[in-house]
Amino acid sequence: MSTENLGKEMISFVIPCYRSEKTIEGVVDEIIDTMNSLSEYDYEVVLVNDSSPDNTIGTIRTLCEKHNFITGVDLAKNFGQHAALMAGMRISKGDIIVCLDDDGQTPANEVGKLLGKLKEGYDVCYASYGKKQHSGFRNFGSKVNELMTRVMLGKPKELYISSYFAAKRFVVNDMLRYEQPYSYVIGLVLRATKNITNVEVNHRAREIGSSGYTLAKLFSLWFNGFTAFSIKPLRIATLIGCVCACGGFLYGIYTIVKKLVLVDVQAGFSALMSVLVFIGGMIMLMLGMIGEYVGRMYLCMNNSPQYVIREVIGGKTGSERSGTES
Repeated sequence: MSTENLGKEMISFVIPCYRSEKTIEGVVDEIIDTMNSLSEYDYEVVLVNDSSPDNTIGTIRTLCEKHNFITGVDLAKNFGQHAALMAGMRISKGDIIVCLDDDGQTPANEVGKLLGKLKEGYDVCYASYGKKQHSGFRNFGSKVNELMTRVMLGKPKELYISSYFAAKRFVVNDMLRYEQPYSYVIGLVLRATKNITNVEVNHRAREIGSSGYTLAKLFSLWFNGFTAFSIKPLRIATLIGCVCACGGFLYGIYTIVKKLVLVDVQAGFSALMSVLVFIGGMIMLMLGMIGEYVGRMYLCMNNSPQYVIREVIGGKTGSERSGTES
């Protein structure tokens, strides 16, 4: 056992991996180069393969054989980015956990900026970008997610949320108390602490491949956010129901008064059908939302897994690590 790393604060880099067989090695190399210049820290890297259809797991195995500070986690099926993050954080041993992307767009060489903010006393620091290099579709998704977290989860308007962030261990430990399916990392962070800040870093253009997020995945992510961590949709449904009921009542009074004043006026069939269709649609929408909550409660009661780990590869960290790489 080497005494070189004793007493150092440990950083755990947690990276969910999907279709990244050609990019993840470059990300790891950048982490190594960066952490060599931050000698006051010890570190480990946790790579979580989210059942990627390419040979990402093969690349992870190679990296684990090459470096004894890398732990590989192979999930049994695709559980999504947030579940993969939870799996990696649960295995990590660091005093500070840094989460970043597997495609090289989030600059690992600027992690010192995030760590510096934690030294100032913040519990969590999110990277913000002066100019994002995502596609228009992905930027649109980010804007919708920003609006959803602000309205449904109470995120401060000035706080920018991204996939690149650093958090202290006590925050992560609180997040890990959540063991139900439909994990949503942003909601868990906001539930644990409000002592959060931003630091600006560069955002790189993607060099290889394309984003794994589809419209269906983005929609599922947004739905996870406000159904797992907020009851505001139900309150909004109640408010809409009250508005529709009041509108219907007032329209009924208007119809009666109109008939009394204008005896020859004919009741409007098209207006009646419009009201019926509108009210019927609203009822179905509200019932669907309630059903979504009930369904998620049912899955939680049946202990549906947040993720399933097929295999853990490698994984010497902290004082277990030797002074040299394997």
